Amino acid sequence: MTEIGFYHLTRSSLEQALPRLLGRVLALPARALVLCAGPERLTSLDDALWTCPEPEWLPHGTRDAELQPIFLTTEDGPPANGAQHLFLTDGAESACLDLYARVFDLFDGGDEGAVAAARRRWAAAKAAGHTLAYWQQTPSGWERKA
Repeated sequence: MTEIGFYHLTRSSLEQALPRLLGRVLALPARALVLCAGPERLTSLDDALWTCPEPEWLPHGTRDAELQPIFLTTEDGPPANGAQHLFLTDGAESACLDLYARVFDLFDGGDEGAVAAARRRWAAAKAAGHTLAYWQQTPSGWERKA
């Protein structure tokens, strides 16, 4: 089963938190797919990955998936870039969780609706038999809570 980590954003925005997590995946080395809930978020994350201060360079794109170490998309499906790591943003859901070694479900802790939706996704993933972890932002970084 896939390992799914729920990442509770409490201290930074998605645009601030995502680059560091993606940097860790690239350092493995591995590839990632970022599934965005809509085209506006895809554009904002694309811009954020080009301008983030750390890591300095995150090779990514929104076209020619097979060429991208990090592929940003709004379309669910098998990872066209060979990614083993899936990042879900803004409540995006995937019917292909089993195709990934690890899934990162990032949600806004300041949005009650997003927190409630993340709880529903947690329950569904648990019922499906996935290995789950809950991570919360702290002043010193991510802390595993469950």
